[in-house]
Amino acid sequence: MKFPGGGNLQNMMKQAQAMQQRLQEEIAAIRVEATSGGGMVTVGLDGHKNCTSVKIDPEAAGDAEMLGDMIMAAFNEAARKVDEQAQKKTQGMLGGLGLPPGMF
Repeated sequence: MKFPGGGNLQNMMKQAQAMQQRLQEEIAAIRVEATSGGGMVTVGLDGHKNCTSVKIDPEAAGDAEMLGDMIMAAFNEAARKVDEQAQKKTQGMLGGLGLPPGMF
């Protein structure tokens, strides 16, 4: 099946699969860190939101409830950063396909 511009569906599908693979690799390579409590807690995540590091200032360890809240806040901020970076990569890659706005 031919499309405008001389392309065919099979080639377009191969290109889309290659782009999807590259996008998944780029998302997996994302690394972010977020802090809370004025830097007392730092959490690192990868592009799949797996925790890669947790740094805790020894002074924060005295109050378990507050420490838990700071870890949760740092993790949630890091997860937001992963989503933001993944969305930028996805939009950048989809922009190269020439699809109509709002399609993804």
